[in-house]
Amino acid sequence: MSSLTHLNARGEAHMVDVGSKAETLRSARACGHIRMQAETLAALLEGRHPKGDVLAVARVAAIMAAKRTAELIPLCHPIPLDAIEIDCRPDGSLPGVHIEACARTHSRTGVEMEALTAVQIGLLTIYDMCKALDRGMVIDAVRLLEKTGGRSGDWREGSAAEVGPGDAGP
Repeated sequence: MSSLTHLNARGEAHMVDVGSKAETLRSARACGHIRMQAETLAALLEGRHPKGDVLAVARVAAIMAAKRTAELIPLCHPIPLDAIEIDCRPDGSLPGVHIEACARTHSRTGVEMEALTAVQIGLLTIYDMCKALDRGMVIDAVRLLEKTGGRSGDWREGSAAEVGPGDAGP
């Protein structure tokens, strides 16, 4: 495991200097889900939810969160997003909703935190809007699925190690 880059030589938290890094195309994809009672999901899908279109609001909240990640997470660099795509998929087998976020940028640092923040806030928005119907909802399995670009190369969930530029990888 590499050293923790957000700690200086004295072990103090600091923002990493990315000024000398080249701007490159970077992307990240993250996902997670919220489990709820079947009746709560039915109300959401049938348009019977008293607060309106839960999935539309969750999608907008996720996009807004990705754009404000640096304001929410200490030491995170503000970066320009080229795109953030949010997919909210109801799943009767949970029952609940899956959210997947894909973020892209041309920048000096990656967009993993933006994708993860989008997923978390989208799920929290669903919880907030549905809590009057179901306080027992569970947010679960939030994780990075893949990231591409940058000096450390590409990574995908389930891979043994990161694949660096020029490396064949596993």
